[in-house]
Amino acid sequence: MRTVHRPRPAAPSSSTQRSDGMAEVLLFHHAQGLTPGVVAFADELRSAGHVVHTPDLYEGKTFGTVDEGVAHAREIGFGTVLERGRAAAEDLPAELVYAGFSLGGMPAQMLAQTRPGTRGALLFHAAIPLSEFGDSWPHGAPLQIHFMEDDPWAEEDVPAAREIADTIEGAELFLYPGDRHLFADNSVSDYDPSAAALLRQRALDLLARVA
Repeated sequence: MRTVHRPRPAAPSSSTQRSDGMAEVLLFHHAQGLTPGVVAFADELRSAGHVVHTPDLYEGKTFGTVDEGVAHAREIGFGTVLERGRAAAEDLPAELVYAGFSLGGMPAQMLAQTRPGTRGALLFHAAIPLSEFGDSWPHGAPLQIHFMEDDPWAEEDVPAAREIADTIEGAELFLYPGDRHLFADNSVSDYDPSAAALLRQRALDLLARVA
């Protein structure tokens, strides 16, 4: 496993910073939908004391393969996915950590870059050039990006992730050996228990820092 990162700054002091050891997370599912594995991952974060919201961007639909899920996303439109993600945040506090698996990384990154109050972000198997949502990143908000090195779905995303890690202070890019995509979802065929456990622990480390 190779790690690319810039040093993490201390979390900025703020009157809105939580002091109860608990972060609040808005977690978006991947192209196959709100699968049991995504729910299980959210439950792991909840077990550590964090509040986690898991909106369903597909309105109840799930798919057996990434290809089928991506086809559905194209059918409803990626703009619709982003808008549903934006709507999911409307009634939540401003001080959120945004997280997303693959397709869900799009609304997660969009909200992290554009919605005031961002506490941090977790992008699993996804990264988009910062310019897509306005070039800037919220000051002091830590970011983690996780990929397998030879993930065929990540040919375009990994270069963007490297650029982000080189640009943003406090950003970390974690590259795991292998070629699986949704390796942290225990309900799909890409699941890799060892890599998933490491990803989960790193995500919990970030949440502990911002709680």
